[in-house]
Amino acid sequence: MHEANDHDWQQGVDQVWGDESLSDLARIAAIAELASRLPDTDPRGPFELGGAYDSAGFEAEAAAHYERAIGLGLAGNSREQLDIQYASTLRNLGRTDEAILLLQHTPADAELADERRAFLALALHSAGRADEAVATAVEALIPHLGKYQRSLTNYAAALRPRLDSETPVE
Repeated sequence: MHEANDHDWQQGVDQVWGDESLSDLARIAAIAELASRLPDTDPRGPFELGGAYDSAGFEAEAAAHYERAIGLGLAGNSREQLDIQYASTLRNLGRTDEAILLLQHTPADAELADERRAFLALALHSAGRADEAVATAVEALIPHLGKYQRSLTNYAAALRPRLDSETPVE
């Protein structure tokens, strides 16, 4: 292991991700080499390596790296990204309930809140909850629209399952 200057290390990671000429396996190898420059206790290495495996379609490997990054305490914007990427991986592995739970627990003011809701919509759809998926996707769009927010808010609400308190008691 080598000591990595944080700025130089991140710049290296950004270069690897920005290099469209790299094959998936070359990208994984490049990220693995960069990750090896960090201490074993640094969650950024497993996070980036998880992303490289994820991007290449190696979901099980990605999940293991994401779980390690979580265990090492990845925080901030990187953790927001990890939650989205890991949830997508879980969905692709058929673990949709876990993906939904992970994506439902985000602060509304999170930097990537809309991105998170888009992935939540995909997970809900995969779980066979089409109405909730459409409602979630529409709700993510509403703040970005110039007109029809009220109508779309009402339509999305109509797609949501009714609360048990609304069900008549026998």
